[in-house]
Amino acid sequence: MATVKQIEANRRNALKSTGPRTPEAKAAVRMNALRHGLRARTVVLPAEDSEEFHQLCNDLETEWQPQSRTEHFYVEQMAISQWKLTRVEVAEKSIVAQEVSAKTQIPLLDKLWQCQGRLERSFARAQRDLERLQNSRRSPVQPGEATRPPQPAPQVPASPAASEPPAPKPPYVMSAAASAAGARKPDPAPRIEPRRRTAS
Repeated sequence: MATVKQIEANRRNALKSTGPRTPEAKAAVRMNALRHGLRARTVVLPAEDSEEFHQLCNDLETEWQPQSRTEHFYVEQMAISQWKLTRVEVAEKSIVAQEVSAKTQIPLLDKLWQCQGRLERSFARAQRDLERLQNSRRSPVQPGEATRPPQPAPQVPASPAASEPPAPKPPYVMSAAASAAGARKPDPAPRIEPRRRTAS
C-alpha cells in the first residue's frame, strides 16, 4: 500500500504532466494509441483514402438498393467489413516484408488471420440478413393468408378396375374328415415304466 509521502509525490508529479496544450501538439499525439487500426473508431484511417471508402459504399448501395434504415445499416456493415479486409491484407504484406524471425512473424500473422475470419463472417452475416429482409419486403404475407387452411391435393381418377371393391372371401368351412378327427379324442400316450435295478 502506498504511503502518505508517495501519494503526495504522485499528486505533485501529476500537476507537472498536463499533456499537449496547443492544437498542433494535440493533433500530433492524436493517433498515438493506434497500432493497427483494425478496431479504430473511424473507419477510414489518416493514411487511407476516404474517397475510395465512399466509392465502395456507393457501389454496394447501387448493387443492393437498400430501402429502409435497417437495410442501409447492413449495406454499411458490409462496406466496413470489406474495407477492413483490405486493411488486413496490407498489414499481412507488410509483416511478411519485414526481416524478422518466424517466431515473431507467425503470432502476428495468426492474429491477422483470426481477424480476417471474423471480418469475413461479419460480411456474410450482414449480407444474409439483408437478403432475408429484402425478400420479406418484396413478398409480404397477405392478410388472412397465414390462417387459410391448406388445400387438399388433387385426386387422381382411378381406373375402373381399381375402383371396384374387392370380392369378399368365402368363410372357412372345415371338411367332414377334419371335423370327425377333431371330435375324436387322441389316444393317451403309453406309460413307460421305469427299469428296476437288479443287484449284481
